Amino acid sequence: MMNIIHRNIAMNMGLTKTNLFNTEQNDLAILSKALAHPARIAILQHLSKANSCINSDLVQELGLAQATVSQHLKALKDIGLIQGTIEGVSMCYCINQVKWQEVGEKFNTLFNQFQLISEQTNCC
Repeated sequence: MMNIIHRNIAMNMGLTKTNLFNTEQNDLAILSKALAHPARIAILQHLSKANSCINSDLVQELGLAQATVSQHLKALKDIGLIQGTIEGVSMCYCINQVKWQEVGEKFNTLFNQFQLISEQTNCC
């Protein structure tokens, strides 16, 4: 699925030369882009506390239009961080725990690399 997302980003942003970077770097960039909006962070925070949520609850919680919330949910769903199920006429969303763990590990690896380097040397 990440390869499809890579291709979509390249098409949406023009020639990004993603082929110059390894898979890990491209994956982190895609994840970062999906997380790079405060509404998406707020959605994830709400879902982490509520464990699951109906789309209309998020509209009320965030104070954004239904269409806007749906766009943000789609971005998070496209990278697999959240999943949704139909409950009657509503969509119920929750955090995909497997993907959440995977994303956390990817960012922890990045941040831990810097920590190890900074312990060894001084900057500038």
